[in-house]
Amino acid sequence: MNARTAAAAALLLCSACAEEEPSKVVLAPAPTVVARGETEPVGTSNADAADDPAIWRNAADPAASLIVATDKKAGLYVYGLDGKPRSFLAAGRLNNVDVLDLRQRGVLVVASDRNDEANAKLQLYRLDPGTAKLVPLGAVTGGKGEAYGVCLWDSGEALYAFSVLKSGQVHQVRIDLGPSPTGSIVRTLRMKTQTEGCVVDPRSRHLYVGEEDVGIWRFAAEPTAPVKGALVAAVDGKQLIADVEGLALATIGTGGGFLLASSQGDNAYALFELPALRPAGRFRVARGKFGSAEETDGIEIALGDFGPDYPGGLLVVQDGENDPRAQNFKLVAWADVVAALAK
Repeated sequence: MNARTAAAAALLLCSACAEEEPSKVVLAPAPTVVARGETEPVGTSNADAADDPAIWRNAADPAASLIVATDKKAGLYVYGLDGKPRSFLAAGRLNNVDVLDLRQRGVLVVASDRNDEANAKLQLYRLDPGTAKLVPLGAVTGGKGEAYGVCLWDSGEALYAFSVLKSGQVHQVRIDLGPSPTGSIVRTLRMKTQTEGCVVDPRSRHLYVGEEDVGIWRFAAEPTAPVKGALVAAVDGKQLIADVEGLALATIGTGGGFLLASSQGDNAYALFELPALRPAGRFRVARGKFGSAEETDGIEIALGDFGPDYPGGLLVVQDGENDPRAQNFKLVAWADVVAALAK
């Protein structure tokens, strides 16, 4: 992102930050953008199947970056930025997915496995950037219960996955990527109702978790930190509408940027400016060459150059209503979001 784009992003819709009287809650406006691309539909048709994307950015050749995404009835796809599948790995009911580039240790992919609803698993893979294929590494525990969300964090001292269960529990799992990966639960966080989306900001060492009908919680990500969190963005009928689904971070500098949330209840996406988490606008993906996006579950964003179509960053959102075809994922230019919100 260049300086001009970063400056525009930092000034997104100041009017959206204004407080209103509680008795006069009005849904904040949501300007529209259109997708610049889309993936081919997932293989499971006539079902709620596409769910969650993750992005691996190829720093040497940004246009050759890859998207890893779940068909939660069947397994994992790897797509190119042209939307075409580069590979598919059949693995049954994998719900959410995250990617972490560990440099010399390779590109790690972790997916939440709900094939056994009583025993969550985290399936581990290595992404081969050259072949765009996933190499299975094994599975570790995700805790007792039905797996839903997952997000990764390399603290510098250890590698962690946060295994989000449908029940509201979040298990912090320390992962050892030895010859045979192992995992151990080192801390458990609890919310009262259904949870799914999560993301870690490695700069502030904060974990954000979406409680679908309540809002977004923030926790210290350290395994020794207190388990009590703070509700930092409530479902308020104005900025954020239940269900709260996918969460993603657009990081700028040492502490700035935005936390994005899928506000599924009104087919919109809500932004919160970091670090204060002030509401910073909302938007929708409207019908264009590649169709609109509704009922979005998972989202992911990565800033930086992704080639001529996505020069300032790439946003990928699940499309829950891709009729008459099966569900898929829409690709949006971050520059288009910044421009729409700055009008």
